[in-house]
Amino acid sequence: MKRMMAAMTILYPVAANAEQALSRPLGRAARAREARTVAGEPVSFATEPVGPGFATREAALQAYRARLEAPEADERYCRLVERIAAEPGKPALLAPVKPAFKDGRRWPAPPASPPRTVWRLMVSFWRPRSAPAAAAPQARVARKAAGELDRETLNAMARAPLRPVEPQQPLDIGLFETRLPEAPHIVVPDD
Repeated sequence: MKRMMAAMTILYPVAANAEQALSRPLGRAARAREARTVAGEPVSFATEPVGPGFATREAALQAYRARLEAPEADERYCRLVERIAAEPGKPALLAPVKPAFKDGRRWPAPPASPPRTVWRLMVSFWRPRSAPAAAAPQARVARKAAGELDRETLNAMARAPLRPVEPQQPLDIGLFETRLPEAPHIVVPDD
């Protein structure tokens, strides 16, 4: 059983960016603890697109077949995803749609033509914390680090998806419970 589990473990590259993860990683690690040892500093898990966008899945599969169909299970840290194609000067997101509430339907009819999409190779890897992230930092982190930010940085942050600063922890008390200030280890009902 232990040998079977070892064969299913994916060894993610430890690298500063996705390009380096494909070409010359610092090493490989399955867990953050192992990646921290390889990098010599704390690491974070990242998934980033690499290379050009392809119009069809078949074209992307043909270009990256060796990466995607690796015979060893520990080499499977790449995958193909379909993304909305970004037009120059515009974000690659769809505008929000307002409910219509007409003719018994809540949402309006979909657009006549769907948005143009491309297929991209996504690489998952361990990034050392000292390496710069590819995306713009979150606003709450950037505000604490620096006072005034330039317009381009603010626009990049506004277009970036929200990412948690740290993984959400499970609640240890209920919604209508509170900890006593004089004894924080005791949880009592809140009236």
